Amino acid sequence: MSNMKEIKGHIQSVKDTQKITNAMYLISSNKMRKAKKELDRTRPYFENVVLSIRRIVKSAKNVESHYFYPDNTTYQIEGTYGYLVITADKGLAGAYNQNVIKEATKLMTKKHDKLLFVVGEYGRRYFNSKKVPIEKTFLYTAQNPTLARAREISDLLLNLYDEKKLSKIYIVFTDYESGMEAKVKTLRLLPFNKSDFSKAKEIDKRVERSEKGFSWPKGEMEFYPNAKEALENMISSYVTGIIYGALIDSFCSEQNARMTAMESANRNAEELIDKLTIEYNHTRQAHITQEITEISAGARAKRKKMKSH
Repeated sequence: MSNMKEIKGHIQSVKDTQKITNAMYLISSNKMRKAKKELDRTRPYFENVVLSIRRIVKSAKNVESHYFYPDNTTYQIEGTYGYLVITADKGLAGAYNQNVIKEATKLMTKKHDKLLFVVGEYGRRYFNSKKVPIEKTFLYTAQNPTLARAREISDLLLNLYDEKKLSKIYIVFTDYESGMEAKVKTLRLLPFNKSDFSKAKEIDKRVERSEKGFSWPKGEMEFYPNAKEALENMISSYVTGIIYGALIDSFCSEQNARMTAMESANRNAEELIDKLTIEYNHTRQAHITQEITEISAGARAKRKKMKSH
């Protein structure tokens, strides 16, 4: 009987765990939906910023800025490189965190000075355990990506870039391309290449669609105080938009990975419950059979004893 009790307790324990995994699946689904909705609300603004930068680059072709490679080249820049690595605050998301860290570690093996900026508690713990110095950790940003948090990161990175403490900046994040697939992506944040804005094929398809429905005024554009300052004033918003999009993409990828992990856990729990139920039924049947056998044997022994008397 004690064996049956243990099996029954095991079944109940698995069912209790399944309730937790089901709740985590629903919570992750709801969080991902809200994040995507928030990104869709802010996307038109950043798309128009891209269109405005493209218009300045095309209109004032001779404008120079330290935010751009000179003459549309991508020559090797010496100096300190900055790496913004976006991970999660929690685990239970499959290989989501490991894939980001693996890509960041691979990128940072190059021989040059580097400053590391980490979003997410998981990444902070990993790099601390490996004795990798971290310049700045952004707490709670991974589980609550907002435009204000993206602007905080953007301001810090732009200040370091303006002060020439950073010569190049990269973002390592998980790109949520679709609900079926998410890939780790490395994006060069600064400096930009003018061809990224001047050539339509280099611009995101959503921006191309926005441009088709937008008519620029005819004639030459005038800039105040000048084209360079007008361009550099928009860079801050553009960088904020890129970082915000990377935070949301990473957050959606994390929730999607957690949903997949919880769904797999639910399936495994169902299979385990089925196996334990079968084992419980076999044990119960064996116990009943044993009791019947003992009763029958006792009855036979009693009949023999009565006959002998």
